[in-house]
Amino acid sequence: MLGCFCPCHGCIDNAIHTFAGVGLRNACAGIMRRQGHLEQTGSAKITSGYNLPARYVIHTVGPIIADAVQEKDRRALRACYLSSMALAEQYELESVAFCCISTGEFHFPNHLAAEIAVETVREYQKSSNLKVVFNVFKDLDRQIYEELLGERQ
Repeated sequence: MLGCFCPCHGCIDNAIHTFAGVGLRNACAGIMRRQGHLEQTGSAKITSGYNLPARYVIHTVGPIIADAVQEKDRRALRACYLSSMALAEQYELESVAFCCISTGEFHFPNHLAAEIAVETVREYQKSSNLKVVFNVFKDLDRQIYEELLGERQ
């Protein structure tokens, strides 16, 4: 929730907090202070988007992979998507964009993470009109999502 503390680090947390501005970090610090503990893996919180071209930022903590991916890691990643989509609907948002949760510094394997993301979103959308965008940074991730979503030509 508090963003990355490594200056110039290439993680998504740093990018979001850098471009949103100090207001986002202050809002997150306030949430953390009020709840009195670290954010649980798989849960989600929402803040204003501050200086971002988005009204809101939905924050979720993905699982950190140290060795092999365990079933608990799969469940935790699925929970990230589910809690984020539920929060988006609670705020009556029409759409939500997801980065590749946990695949960077948290080392979740890209293809497996994408499979879980796509499967979870497809299942959720069976009872929801929420639009979901998978926003990727790497060409590898774009290829994986195109393959999984049937958009490769």
